[in-house]
Amino acid sequence: MLEYVIIIQPLGLLYGSSGRFLSPENLVGRSGTQFPPTAATLSGLFAYYAHQNNKPEILPKLLLAGPFWATENNPQNFYIPTPFNCLVKDNEIKHQMFFDGENWKIWEDNRPQIPPDDKYQKGTWVAINDWEKLQKSPAEELPKVQTNPWKFLPHLHPRLQEQQRRVATDADETQGSLFLENAVQLDPDACLIYLSNTPIAEGWYRFGGEGHLVNLRCEKLENPGKNLLNQPLKKSFALIVPAVWGSNRHSYRSPEFDPAANDLGWPENQINSLLTQRPQPFRYRLGKRKTNDEPISEPFQTRTLTDKNERNNQPSGLLSRGRYAVPAGTVYVLEKPLEQTWYDWEESWFPREGFYSLKRWGCGLALPLDGAILS
Repeated sequence: MLEYVIIIQPLGLLYGSSGRFLSPENLVGRSGTQFPPTAATLSGLFAYYAHQNNKPEILPKLLLAGPFWATENNPQNFYIPTPFNCLVKDNEIKHQMFFDGENWKIWEDNRPQIPPDDKYQKGTWVAINDWEKLQKSPAEELPKVQTNPWKFLPHLHPRLQEQQRRVATDADETQGSLFLENAVQLDPDACLIYLSNTPIAEGWYRFGGEGHLVNLRCEKLENPGKNLLNQPLKKSFALIVPAVWGSNRHSYRSPEFDPAANDLGWPENQINSLLTQRPQPFRYRLGKRKTNDEPISEPFQTRTLTDKNERNNQPSGLLSRGRYAVPAGTVYVLEKPLEQTWYDWEESWFPREGFYSLKRWGCGLALPLDGAILS
């Protein structure tokens, strides 16, 4: 189970690029931006920690989830994506939609009505301590929401020589002498939050691209977060991280039921309604592989190659299969109650990368959301 809160405080800027390669010929300021880093990035940090401290036993059963964020002085009350049944405007939840069996409606003038046709905010966050306020429909008090506590700062970097900290200006340099970094500045009183089933030593670590340093510390997960994660999901729930279901070649909006596998649980439940938005790209880089017989490692290179020839002889990092994920905030309403927590979901419902299913990185982590149906 997820028992620890991993608190990450940047020592300066963080890296905010993902996907598309940026070159001197293609200096697109916001191309391929993605932040916060996914749980796969933290998984690589755990692989580095296990390698440096000779603790390989922590990797096979590692379970992570995130990303979230919190204020530095209250990391247990971390912020998670606002469910899509909450209609947000001017940083306030104006309405909370519920499914009445046929349509999504809101409470107004003490009776259910069709939601107004208007534009609403996206990408907001709600505190885990306020989740209980969303569990009743109509809600007695709607919680406040927050926007992203960071901003992007794209800037050019000189490309350095491999053996010394000097700008690479050789005529044979084919990569150019400049590259663009999409850096991210986090608010001084904010920190990134991830959940883990394994503790890690406090200290300074390199986290994400371009070797940015962060201060990492670890705490035991307390209520209400721990209690919410241990509750059955019942008939309605919301994703708090993106989800990818299906095979290694196809992605689906929900797990596919395979009668031959005798899977029990969610795949047997008919989905009455699905409230979601545009799918988002899901991809990351796996670790190194020295031979064809050696399994794929964590998404992190755990040793430094100092010799130029040694670097050139190493295979490049393996890029995972590109796919689309159901975004965090998606709300599911099932026909029958699901007497399971997210921990009980079958790993076979998720695609696999190397030895592990995507459940290892918290894929599809969900919380019960009784307020999405008429109570």
